[in-house]
Amino acid sequence: MKSFFRLVLLALVLLVVALVSALTAMRLAIHGHEVAVPDLLGKSPAEARIIAGQSGLEMNVERQYYSPTVPEGKVLSQLPLAGSQVRRGWRVRVAESLGPQRVVIPNVLGQSERAANINIRRRGLDVGAIAQMQLPEAVPDQVLSQAPPPNASGVSAPKISLLVAMPTQPQAFVMPSFVGQRLGSVTLALQYGGLHVGSVTAAAAPPESPSSPAPPAPPPYAPSPTNMIVSQNPAAGEKVMVGAAVDFAVR
Repeated sequence: MKSFFRLVLLALVLLVVALVSALTAMRLAIHGHEVAVPDLLGKSPAEARIIAGQSGLEMNVERQYYSPTVPEGKVLSQLPLAGSQVRRGWRVRVAESLGPQRVVIPNVLGQSERAANINIRRRGLDVGAIAQMQLPEAVPDQVLSQAPPPNASGVSAPKISLLVAMPTQPQAFVMPSFVGQRLGSVTLALQYGGLHVGSVTAAAAPPESPSSPAPPAPPPYAPSPTNMIVSQNPAAGEKVMVGAAVDFAVR
């Protein structure tokens, strides 16, 4: 009985050993012809083809793309990726770089900001920074300068920055108080500051008692440079533009 069990156990051990040997042989048969894909990035197609052939692989250039970083004529990408395990004879597909895309910069000087924006984008370019500047003789919203300059060639798909003229804003002042000053001296001060005197009226007299007879209508008021200013419009502290008129009531 013991001999029988020993024979069965020996048979099972031999069976396990046979299965392990078969699996090992199968794995060697499958993977024995596999190789690692070499790194072909940055190589010329001729160099990449030689390197692939040394590993028992084939190499084909299937696409060409513009690239701002990879020089023209170099491998831009590959499939399968470097380090992948493939069978001998496998075909590695690569894309070749055409280098940076070169463009000619359009001339948008003198155009409006909107027109320049449209013309730039029609060429597949982007608008960069837009700065504004006030120039007395410039047409508002007109492009005064651009970078890169017009018709520059050999530029790699840049952003074009613009300098645009702003409308000239009139100069503003904060109105001072002229109350208590003579009309003549204030008139000169206003002219010096780019303002002028508007209407000048007599300050209202204090109200009469109800029993007093109505005063006769005053004659047309003729202001004198020596009149004292009682009130003003615009009032002190208000913002006024150059050329504005200032009205006074004087006594």
